[in-house]
Amino acid sequence: MLDGAHGIEVVGEAEDGADVTAVLDAHPTDVVLMDLRMPRVDGIEATRRVRSRAGAPAVVVLTTFDSDEEVVGALHAGASGYLLKDMAPERIVAAVRSAARGEPVLSPEIARRLMTTVADAGGERERTRAALDALTARERDVAVELGRGATNAEIAARLFLSVPTVKAHVSNVLLKLGLENRTQVALLVHAAGLG
Repeated sequence: MLDGAHGIEVVGEAEDGADVTAVLDAHPTDVVLMDLRMPRVDGIEATRRVRSRAGAPAVVVLTTFDSDEEVVGALHAGASGYLLKDMAPERIVAAVRSAARGEPVLSPEIARRLMTTVADAGGERERTRAALDALTARERDVAVELGRGATNAEIAARLFLSVPTVKAHVSNVLLKLGLENRTQVALLVHAAGLG
C-alpha cells in the first residue's frame, strides 16, 4: 500500500520492536509505522526507544487494538498518531504524509474516545491548567491552537504571526511542558478544558 503511494518510499521493515532501532540506523526515516503487538518488544516500548533518538522520526501506531491503556500508552511514549487498521488505505497514506509534516493523526474513533476520556477527567483539569501556566501568554495561545489541531500556517494566520515564529513557540511549548510532540500538547490542552 505505501510502496505504491506517490512520494512515499518504504526503506525498511522490522518484525519486532527490538529490531526497529537497527533498521533506523541503516535507513534514514521520516515516519515509522508501528504495530503494537510484537513477540519480544511491544510497540509502546519500541516507540519510546525510537522517540528517544536524536532527530527521531515521527511514529504512527497502526493497529487493531484500541484500548484506552494502549492508546494513551502509545501517545505518552511519543507517538504522533494512532490509526486503526480498518481505515481506508488512502486515509492511512494521507496520515503518514501528515505525520511527516509534523501534524498529529488520529483515527476518528480514537479521537472520539480521547475526547470522552478527557471530558471525564475533571480532577485532572486543574493539574493540567497549572502545567500550562508555565507558558507565556503567546505560547499558551499557540498551545490552544495545537489543541484544536491547527497547522503552523493556520496558527500563524489566526494569531498574526510568521510561521518561523510559530515554530519557535511550538518548540518552547514542548520544552517547557516536557512533551515530545504536538499530539501530547493537544491532549494536555484538552485535559485542561481549553481545546
